[in-house]
This record gives sequence, structure tokens and C-alpha cells, in this order.
Amino acid sequence: MQRRLPLVAVGAFAVMVLLTSVIAWVAFHSYSPEPDFPFLDGPGWLDAWFHGDSGWYYGIAADGYWYDPGSQSPIAFFPAYPLVVYGVGQLLGEDWSTAAGLVTLASAAAMVALFAAWVRTRLPARTAVVAVVLLLVYPYSFFLYGTGYSDALFMLSALGSFALLERRHYVLAGLVGILATGGRPVGIAVLVGLVVRAVEMIAEERAARAERPLVLATGGSASGPPAETRPSGPVPWRDMVAAVPFVRWRQAALLVSGAGLAGWMVYLGVRFGDPLAFVAVQEAPGWNQGSGPYTWFKVVFLGTLVKGLWANIALLVPQALACLVAVLLLRTVWRRFGWGYAAFAVVTLAIPIIGTKDFMGAGRYVLSAFPVVAAAAVVLVEGRRPRWLLPVVLVVLSIGLCVATIAFARGVEVS
Repeated sequence: MQRRLPLVAVGAFAVMVLLTSVIAWVAFHSYSPEPDFPFLDGPGWLDAWFHGDSGWYYGIAADGYWYDPGSQSPIAFFPAYPLVVYGVGQLLGEDWSTAAGLVTLASAAAMVALFAAWVRTRLPARTAVVAVVLLLVYPYSFFLYGTGYSDALFMLSALGSFALLERRHYVLAGLVGILATGGRPVGIAVLVGLVVRAVEMIAEERAARAERPLVLATGGSASGPPAETRPSGPVPWRDMVAAVPFVRWRQAALLVSGAGLAGWMVYLGVRFGDPLAFVAVQEAPGWNQGSGPYTWFKVVFLGTLVKGLWANIALLVPQALACLVAVLLLRTVWRRFGWGYAAFAVVTLAIPIIGTKDFMGAGRYVLSAFPVVAAAAVVLVEGRRPRWLLPVVLVVLSIGLCVATIAFARGVEVS
């Protein structure tokens, strides 16, 4: 089973696409106001997923970028996903909405396979299976099942770059990392995670050559012994520091992954005169995601709770709870998967937690921190846990996924 886990995971993903698409289609067609996007002319089941920010990505693919200072503008959305959508859309006769859904589905299927391959070499068989199930039924995983959002492509580029790094393909890992840093603001987490993981790998190799006991952070390469037989735990931090002088040019090639963000900033600077315009536009009316203490200390979120705005509370509190659980799992990420994956998860979570005024959108960012999903499986399966805990958690998450899917298909801004 463990060797076939990636293939089984893709099959399970296909089943989830079918089930959630039926739910989305029924919810979409039972809701009868004027459609948000009258240009939709693709398959009905796929059009049911086209809501929210999907319209922005459609506009970028169709008309390119523009910037109107002080108002909502498409430069808030990084270019990797809309560029891929544009390329696929050209093959489909400029059907950008269908292209967006297909790019998401293809990216998500590949990402699920990579995630299954990642956990099967680091976790016992049952824990690895549970990790895949958690990924598929997490309430905000509906963004992987056909929406016109960039989450699936970002997760694929993140997992792909780490997979290449584990095989010592440093240049290729850096090149794939460009898709991540050019795909979302949290892409910088991939750069940080790759660099820290590369240093960690040097520390592991130096300890092995010294023929002294070493507690491996990730259980070695994909071709190593089964995860059940490997020691686990983080490399001592002193070994990490001592490994830094041994970084060579091949490891330094990972820094090329920052070219996605750098290129985006150069483009904004040359065309619109502001390389940080994607930050400034967040303050536009309607988004109101400014920086500073008002955002950092979640004044809007707390005000929503105090005023009892129940519709907003129902949208925001689950995302805040997801962030809280993810933060609590960071220690498990560090202990089981090491410094590199912990650094990636910390930065991935820190940006939305600090940068949003009310946690809106944070549910999707928790999904992007894939080591946290694996850590959740560790907590639920291993150790002395009540037998009822795992089934209850899976049922609650599945119900949340169905509710979120229905709400999204009806045009609610879920995350």
C-alpha cells in the first residue's frame, strides 16, 4: 500500500473532484440570481467553481495587468498562475475560465501525488494515509477541485522544488521555486525553506561522514529504508550552524528561486513606477488590508466578535481556528521533519497571520503549509489517542468541506 500511495492518492483526489463538483453544481444551479460572470461558457460542473478571485485571474489572462492607484487592481495577484492559464487558454480558443479550472485540476492532481510520495518516505504507513486523507477533506481544500485560484499551482511548485532538492537537483529545485515566488506573496517561504533544508542536508552528511549517531530530520531519500525503521527528530542547531561554511555554489543555486518575486517587482517598477505596488494595492477600498498595528492586532476581527456580526463570524472564526491549530502543530513539524520544513511552514503561516486584518484568506494559506497537514496526521494517529478522535475529526472536516463548497458555489467569499 505504501509504495502505491501516490497512485491511490490521485485516485482518491479524482473521487473528491467528482463528489465536490456534484455538490458545487447542485448548489450553483439551485441558486438563481444573475450569474457573477455572464461570460462563462465552459462545462457546467467546472463553471460552478468559478467565483470570487477567479474573475481577477480571468481578467489578467484576457486583458493583462493594469494599475489604478487607490483602487482594487489586478496587480494584487502574482503572475505565475494567470500566465499558465493564458497559455492553456490559447490552446482552448481563448476560453480562459475553462483553462483556469483545468490548470487547477492538473496542478492539484500532481501536487497530491507529490505530497503522498513525501509523506510515505517520512511517516509510518497508516499515518501517511491519514495525512493524505486530511489533505483531501480539509474544508478549504475545495480550492483544489476546480476553482480559478492559484493555490494548487503554488503547492505543486513548492512540493516540486523540495522534492528536487531532496534528490540534490539544486538548480532544478531553484528553477521550480521561481514558480512559487512568482505565484503568491508567501512564495518567499519556499526560498527560505529550501535554503534552510539545504544547510540541514549538509549537516546530516557531515555527521554521517564523522560516523557518529545522527537523528535525521526527514528520513533520507525516497530510496532509503521504510519510514518506520528510521530515527526521527531535528538536527542539533549547533550542527546547523557548523554546516553553513560548507555551503557551495551548487547549494547556492537555490537562491535563483527568488527570481520569481524579483522579476515581478522589476515588472511593476518598470511599467507602473512602483516595485511594491502589489503591497500598496492591498489598502484599496474593498480590500482594506493595510499594514501596521491596526492589522497586526486584528482590530477588525475583534470588532466583528464584539459586535456579534454572525455572518462574518461564521466566515472568519474557522479560519482563525485553522491558523491556531497550525501554529500549535509547528513544533511537531520541527521534531518530525526538521528545520527546513519547519522554516517553510513558519513563514507560510506568518505572512497571512500578521498581514490580514481579520484572517480572511488564511484558511487557504494553512493548506499551503503542507508539512502542517502531515504533522496533524502524526498527532491524530501516533501516541495514546482515543480511538474515536480520528473518525470524529475526519467527519467534522468533511462536513466543513461540504458546507464551504456549497457556500463558495453560491458566491460567498469563503476564504
